[in-house]
Amino acid sequence: MKLAKTYNYLRKDLDVIEESLNKVIQAKHPVLREASTELLEAGGKRIRPVFVLLSGQIGNYNINRIKTVAVTLELIHMATLVHDDVIDDAELRRGKPTIKHLYGNRVAMYTGDYILARALEEIATLKDPHVHRLLSKTIVDVCLGEIEQIQDKYNWDQNLRDYLRRIKRKTALLIATSCELGAIVSGLSEKEATKLYKYGYYIGMSYQIIDDILDFTSSAKELGKPAGNDLLQGNITLPVLFAMDNRSFDQLVKNMFQNPEEIDENDIKKLLEKLRSTNAIEKSYKLSELYLQKALKALDDIPNSRAKLTLQDIAKYIGKRRS
Repeated sequence: MKLAKTYNYLRKDLDVIEESLNKVIQAKHPVLREASTELLEAGGKRIRPVFVLLSGQIGNYNINRIKTVAVTLELIHMATLVHDDVIDDAELRRGKPTIKHLYGNRVAMYTGDYILARALEEIATLKDPHVHRLLSKTIVDVCLGEIEQIQDKYNWDQNLRDYLRRIKRKTALLIATSCELGAIVSGLSEKEATKLYKYGYYIGMSYQIIDDILDFTSSAKELGKPAGNDLLQGNITLPVLFAMDNRSFDQLVKNMFQNPEEIDENDIKKLLEKLRSTNAIEKSYKLSELYLQKALKALDDIPNSRAKLTLQDIAKYIGKRRS
């Protein structure tokens, strides 16, 4: 079963959000308009809007207010993707050429900036200072996460705490904020909004860990980019950290990355095979499962509803995800 099937009944509202996204990114300048539209049409799971909608449905659901939050968070996510691809010099995302590859670094950076600015304009229509403060803090933390990822490239001395802090800021915070803001604009109590924030945080941590696992276990066709690409870019993810407990892998990866520019396809294949021979993948899945169980626990005091059941189903789906 695909993830989208768990929330298929939201399709009508997701279509409204998609239409709004398309309207919001239409810039006056043709290059910005073309680049932004290219990014939007590249697709995506729209998982952040989904979490906004589901959290909102637990409270007093109003599609117009919810739509504003959902569009804003997806735009922020899109902006970070464009900037990430420039930093990583990535040519492909989801199997399609990146904005950076199509238009160059300068246009890509300005496209990301433009999309972020449009996100801020969108949320400004909600006259709620609490929402603005929460969103601003999230953006600051996401930026810190991006800087940390750059600083930690090819840093073989980082530890588990460094990795978890980085993926919290890179992925989990935006999902957690999606859940929290969906709850707030739908009139849920502070306690309920906090519970949903925790659910989103734990889900986000698990989701990113599994994404990092799949970089080593899936094919290039499934990933939409070369297998092992994160490692090739110098990003030390959880499976690599665990695999480095194996002395022979530790020596192999450090020796190979003394000259990253000389690493070829056969070198990466050798590294992948060596990593898979350790217990790193198994240990990574176990940590992901711990976060998923915490996510489900966070929903205990949330009133039963179709939306809560869907949030639970999403957690269970993520735990079984292998592609």
